[in-house]
Amino acid sequence: MRFDRPPRRIVSLVPSLSEALAVTVPDRLIAVTDWCTHPPHLHIARVRGTKNPDRQAIVALEPDLVIANQEENRRIDVQRLRDAGVPVWVTVIESLDDAVRSMRRLFTDVLAAGEPDWLIQAAEQWKRPAPQPSARVVVPIWRDPWMVVGARTFTGDLLTRLGLVNVFADAADRYPHTDLAELRTAGADLVLLPDEPYVFTPTDGPESFPGIRTVLVSGRLLTWYGPSLATARSALLDQIR
Repeated sequence: MRFDRPPRRIVSLVPSLSEALAVTVPDRLIAVTDWCTHPPHLHIARVRGTKNPDRQAIVALEPDLVIANQEENRRIDVQRLRDAGVPVWVTVIESLDDAVRSMRRLFTDVLAAGEPDWLIQAAEQWKRPAPQPSARVVVPIWRDPWMVVGARTFTGDLLTRLGLVNVFADAADRYPHTDLAELRTAGADLVLLPDEPYVFTPTDGPESFPGIRTVLVSGRLLTWYGPSLATARSALLDQIR
C-alpha cells in the first residue's frame, strides 16, 4: 500500500492499535470502535464494534486510512470499505515479532512518525530470556462453551516468553473449544483467567479449577499489542510467580 503523503485522518478498528495511535499520533486518530477503551480519556467519534463497524459512518468521515486486523475484524467489512474507495491496512499478528514488525512498519514507513519510544522499550523488554523453571498453563478466553488459547497466537507466544508451557500449544485450532473435564485433567499447574473477551472475576472462573492455581490477569496485558507491551512482561511475571 502506497501513499502520496502520510495519512492524516485515521480510523482504527483494533483496540490495541487505537491505543498505540492515540499515544503516538493523537492528532491523526479521528474515530475508533466502542471496544477501544484505552487510553481512558479517548474522546473521539465511535463507529460501533470490531465485528459490526458502521461502514457508512466511516466512509462519511473521509479517512485517509482505516486500520484493521485479520483476526478481530471481518473480511466483508474490509472489502466493503475498500470498494467504497477507503484504504484499509490489515495487520496479521500471530506472535510478538509479528506485532513489533507490523507496528514499526506502520509508524515509520506509512505514518512517517518514527519508531515510538514505547515500542523500542517493549522490544527490549521481551527479548529477555524466559524465566525458569517452566510451568504448564491453560488460558481460557471464554466459557459456555469453554475456549482456550491455542497455537499460532500472539498470546501463546507471550506465554512462552514468560516461561510458561501452553498445554494447548499443539492444538489444531488457534482457539480450540474444549470442556471443563478436559481442562481440569490437562495437566496444568496454572490457569490464567483474563478479563477479556470473557470477563473472568474472583467469583466467576476460579471455582471451576479446584486444586489448580488460578490467577486473574489483565486481558490488555496478555492480548493487546500496543503501549501496554512496554510494561506487560514485568507486570505479568509479578502476578504469575
